[in-house]
Amino acid sequence: MQGNFGSVDGDPPAAMRYTEAKLAKISDAIINDIKKDTVDFGPNYDDSMKEPLVLPGAFPFLLANGTSGIAVGMATNMPPHNLNEIAQAISAYIDNPDISIEELCKYVKGPDFPTGGVIFGRKGIRHAYKTGRGKIIVRGRFTIEVDKKGRESIIFTEIPYQVNKANLVARIGELVRDKVIDGISYINDESDREGMRILIELKRGAIAKVVLNQLFSRTALQSSFGVINLALVKGRPQTLNLKELIHYFVEHRNEVVTRRTKFDLRKAEERAHILQGLIIAIQNIDEVVRIIKASRNIDDAKAALMKRFDLSEVQSQAIVDMRLGRLTSLEIEKLENELKELEILIERLKDLLAHPEKILQLIKQETTELAENFGDERRTDIVTDEIEEINIEDLIQKEEMVVLISNLGYIKRIPVSSYRSQKRGGKGSTSTKLTEDDFVHQIFTASTHDHVMFITSEGKAYWVKVHEIPEASRTSRGSHIKSLLTVSSEEEITTVVALKDFSDTEYLLMATAGGVVKK
Repeated sequence: MQGNFGSVDGDPPAAMRYTEAKLAKISDAIINDIKKDTVDFGPNYDDSMKEPLVLPGAFPFLLANGTSGIAVGMATNMPPHNLNEIAQAISAYIDNPDISIEELCKYVKGPDFPTGGVIFGRKGIRHAYKTGRGKIIVRGRFTIEVDKKGRESIIFTEIPYQVNKANLVARIGELVRDKVIDGISYINDESDREGMRILIELKRGAIAKVVLNQLFSRTALQSSFGVINLALVKGRPQTLNLKELIHYFVEHRNEVVTRRTKFDLRKAEERAHILQGLIIAIQNIDEVVRIIKASRNIDDAKAALMKRFDLSEVQSQAIVDMRLGRLTSLEIEKLENELKELEILIERLKDLLAHPEKILQLIKQETTELAENFGDERRTDIVTDEIEEINIEDLIQKEEMVVLISNLGYIKRIPVSSYRSQKRGGKGSTSTKLTEDDFVHQIFTASTHDHVMFITSEGKAYWVKVHEIPEASRTSRGSHIKSLLTVSSEEEITTVVALKDFSDTEYLLMATAGGVVKK
């Protein structure tokens, strides 16, 4: 391509008059042999000329390039794949047509996007390859850098396929401004012609994992690619699994190579036929010259030659068209050598047509050579056996909280960092404002990831995570416990216990008003 064809930032391409393009070298593999009667031609949109109904396509375009489109009542969305992996899978299918999809997945590990990124989980890939439909989770690739002051920065060098980078950076900026994502102090797009680079500087003390999970859950840095392998098979739309996609490619190539071989055989036989006539003429050149000289016109000469040497019309035409330069001994030798080579070629082409398995091996060889010439390393990594679900707790930074519960059942949490240490004689700081007949019943500190267990007067136990308790300011009274728990109106909270986790080695000791105890 030359000119402005748009960008990953969503910039539109320039007008047609400012752009131009030429076929890449790999395009030869798509249109090669098109003049050898390998595919059928039909009228174009206005019936002004003929166009190929399908291209010969030695390059497995549909699998390698992918495609997307929307029709009436149906859509297709096929991801691109790695050429080396496709070639290996095609070879394996040719060697064993009964190969299973699971075995093919050993060769085609998953989609390979040109923008790189990381695919999380193989479950979606396996489902797409078995059924033709699936959802694949793709994340941007990042590194974490630490400056001299110890401050961390997250650097994204790749983003998911088809994500608009400019919109992505703007979206992150909005979330930081609205304080939906905490822990980011600065964001900048530093991409240039060398590659992509999105810089996200973290605040001091911010935990990179928490910020990353917030970015993945709330922005397009984690996106899902919905696979729909819908393609036209003999004119009918059909959802194809991985084996069917490879099968129809091999079937198509089988037809193309067979038709190409028949075309080459026909041309070789026609040329050999002419050479045989020329050699006969040269071996009897004196008589040929005498016949031609004695003839009134070319048609008479051709008829006489055909009758005398038992030639065809094509051979006699080649003889009368022959230049005198062909009569040299060197030219005669060239003709004989060319005929020998053609005879060898004819035998080989006939043998190829007589043995379909040899045509399949030729397809395998051509596909392998194509991958060797144009294949490259995989750009998209695949990690973990299952899709990694983002745990909501990974979005919550671990932080010590003060939990206050009033006698009337109001509860809230305040960050410990909201308090400051006071010297002797300090006047204290307000922690809550309650009604006149209410007072603080319980106060304790716990991490946002800890559990809080509530025991009620009915003897039932409920629990919530500390981060699920509404955070409030020091001047508010908080929310009522019964709004957090599904307790009945008759139940009252009698005891509150903070627990790091539920374990088999820790116990609760309970005592009732009647003096009954248990653990």
